[in-house]
Amino acid sequence: MLIALDYDKTYTVDPVLWDDFVQIAQNRGHVVKIVTMRRPDEAIIDAPVEVVYTSRKAKAAVVNADIWIDDSPHWVYQDSL
Repeated sequence: MLIALDYDKTYTVDPVLWDDFVQIAQNRGHVVKIVTMRRPDEAIIDAPVEVVYTSRKAKAAVVNADIWIDDSPHWVYQDSL
């Protein structure tokens, strides 16, 4: 299963929790990716997994995740300006 985890205001609120979650999910055979609307020039340097930058595009247009974990779920299907 592919789990998409938002970074800003999701991962950043409690990185220790999400690091534990990522480790457990990976140990069970799942793939976790950070999916952010940031552009690549707004790099995330402390992520525990691969980061996918959507460059303000709707996240689901870039990643086909099974589960989305996001504090602002409307960005999964909506582009930002």
